Amino acid sequence: MTDKSANTNNRPAASSAAAPASTGFSIGGLFRHPAVGAFMGMVLVFIFFSIFGYDRNFLTAFGTSSWVNAASTIGIIAIPIGFLMIAGELDISIGAVVPAAKMAMAISVGYYGLPFVAGLLITFAIAGAIGWVNGTIVTRTNVPSLIVTLATLFSVSGLTLFLSLLLTDTTSQAMPSPPWAKWLFGDYHFWGLQSSVFWWLFITGALYYVLHHSPWGNWIFALGGDKESARNAGIPVNRLKIGLFVLASTAAALSGVCEAVLSNSATTTTNFALIFNTIIAVVIGGVLLTGGFGTVAGIFFGTATLAIVQQGIGYTPFDRNLSSLIIGVMLLIAVLMNDTIRKMATSMSTSKKK
Repeated sequence: MTDKSANTNNRPAASSAAAPASTGFSIGGLFRHPAVGAFMGMVLVFIFFSIFGYDRNFLTAFGTSSWVNAASTIGIIAIPIGFLMIAGELDISIGAVVPAAKMAMAISVGYYGLPFVAGLLITFAIAGAIGWVNGTIVTRTNVPSLIVTLATLFSVSGLTLFLSLLLTDTTSQAMPSPPWAKWLFGDYHFWGLQSSVFWWLFITGALYYVLHHSPWGNWIFALGGDKESARNAGIPVNRLKIGLFVLASTAAALSGVCEAVLSNSATTTTNFALIFNTIIAVVIGGVLLTGGFGTVAGIFFGTATLAIVQQGIGYTPFDRNLSSLIIGVMLLIAVLMNDTIRKMATSMSTSKKK
């Protein structure tokens, strides 16, 4: 059976099972992979900053860890958001879930002195509840997920501020962590890599299996392709959607916990930039805004590409104010490149069948 990640239609149709198994490496097969556009974009961006940032230590361990660490904080959330976008939905409330998770940890552990594990349970329970509310409203109404999660974004942001002032009379809170928690969530390990990097790699591997090697992956693609057909095929559409929203919220909470433990503090400030960064990373990774197409590998490469640009500009003689311009141009080029490669892959697959 052909690997689902290489299926150019990314639909769980029986026709994909009829394709003969590939027995060996081929350049054509490589370029038909949906993630190749994101990978090529990452390589080109890396080469660009390696050339212009060589004299400013971009290629050193410190320079590498700077963009890898930045990528991990986005990447932990980007893949679950990518799952939602493949399924035809979107969650922008993660910009409020991250500070809410940080404050939940800080208030529980730092202010009330609860055990760190108890703080984790409370934090993930709150995040899961936010995701459940998002998913339930989306599945039980005809309101687009963009509007639902926009409302949740401001609601959670306002509630976080209100409760923080009510409980602690401040909008920021110190958060001490035991040594094991510091090592697991916030420490700098070898080559200056944060703990979040290893969480990012673990989540990438786990969700790669889910999307490309498990029945749930077919369900997610089917949901983004044709929701009614998926429902008629017996796929639990509503439960799947709610599960994806819960996954996105808990991933945002994990990213928030890593940030809070690393900095030993938390604030109520809503992270609006994170919303755009995750969506940009997913789109650069080749996921269609219309749903039904995407890969975990592509999202991984797209996240790395975005982080290289954001951090790499500081290692070059260029003005840092140009980083937003570069990201905007890069986003447009990435979308055009991914669209071109996807059409090439589709035409090559069609010609082979003929």
